[in-house]
Amino acid sequence: MEEYRSIIGTNEGTVSIKDLEGYKPIGKGADGSVFQLTSERCIKIFEKEQTKELELKALQVGQSSLVIPRLYEDGQNYIIMEYVNGISLPQYLKKEKQLPEPIVEKILAMLMELKKVGFERHDTEVRHILFNEDMDIKVIDLKRAFGTVRSNPTKLLKGIKKKGYLEEFLKHVNKLDSALYKEWKSIID
Repeated sequence: MEEYRSIIGTNEGTVSIKDLEGYKPIGKGADGSVFQLTSERCIKIFEKEQTKELELKALQVGQSSLVIPRLYEDGQNYIIMEYVNGISLPQYLKKEKQLPEPIVEKILAMLMELKKVGFERHDTEVRHILFNEDMDIKVIDLKRAFGTVRSNPTKLLKGIKKKGYLEEFLKHVNKLDSALYKEWKSIID
């Protein structure tokens, strides 16, 4: 089950994509590649050590929050964290063709959590919001949690607008928190 341990042990703290042949690839971006190791764990291999350190810091700071994936270990160029078995917000919207109030409420709670744990950036891309099997939110790709000061979720709002659900989203925000609605409405208009 944990064959990946031998890979890490033999490579003196570094892991390459070639080392993970046979593991399920679950994501690839500019910063690195992610592979599922077990039903509960995944590994992200980073292109740059600096990016790995930024994401590691955010994961470490966020361990008290239920919206941040659990951190298991890290090495020179990788982080092993909780594997979120679920769907992204864009996948959810494509499937359900709606953005109901309970989901908006969870998104608002997630944004409050980012602030509560001490992140400087209270924002995320829509594709970085994942819903697990219980429809609980997890936020991934946290490298900009520090260093990018943003108290309003401009990336999130732009992403929801691009998907065609901004009006519905804001209608629910207005019902749930009218002061927040007014603040956000002013940054989109």
